[in-house]
Amino acid sequence: MPMPLFRLLIIAALACAWCLALLGLRFHWSGHTWFSFMAWNLFLAGIPLGFAVILAKIERWRLATPLLAGWLLFFPNAPYVLTDLLHLKERGGMPLWFDLLMLLSFALVSLWMGFQSLHLVQVWIAEKTSAAVAWAFVGICLLLSGFGIYLGRFLRWNSWDFIRRPEALMNDIWVRFADPLAHERTWGVTLGFGGLLMIGYLFWIFSTSNTRVPRTHAD
Repeated sequence: MPMPLFRLLIIAALACAWCLALLGLRFHWSGHTWFSFMAWNLFLAGIPLGFAVILAKIERWRLATPLLAGWLLFFPNAPYVLTDLLHLKERGGMPLWFDLLMLLSFALVSLWMGFQSLHLVQVWIAEKTSAAVAWAFVGICLLLSGFGIYLGRFLRWNSWDFIRRPEALMNDIWVRFADPLAHERTWGVTLGFGGLLMIGYLFWIFSTSNTRVPRTHAD
């Protein structure tokens, strides 16, 4: 079953503080703020966890639907931070091991918050429908996250653009669905990262002693 919400939020806060402390040390030692965008990425990665915690307290679908939509919109931001490892190289006189430690910390904490939020949503859906429906939802979400990672890393779209520039964003998406064979990288990234996230989520959920697979009362 999911971790108690208060404990979950405390652990998330401590983990985020660790990441920000490393970032602050880098600012101090290097004398510049090159990786300042990591703080924003961490904030975006925490938004779906906030949605999921609120969702866990709601019973009615009518109230839950906008929360689920918001959660799904921001969820890809959590695994997206994994791709920030592409920024790893020697810069500003900082030891490479420190930047690796910092980037891995941000990536793992973001992924952990994402998986925790996904599990909360999965349990909620399982309780309202069935375990099979909940697992299908998980698979679809992780595949969509792979697509979201592509949109963010290669086309530089973000979750806010669904509100700020919806027509341009939807046009970019439609072009890739209309002619999929002309966009091999799109589907390579989507399926590759979607598959990686599914494997990671299965590893996480089945290896955590206090986590059980969501089941309905009928099960």
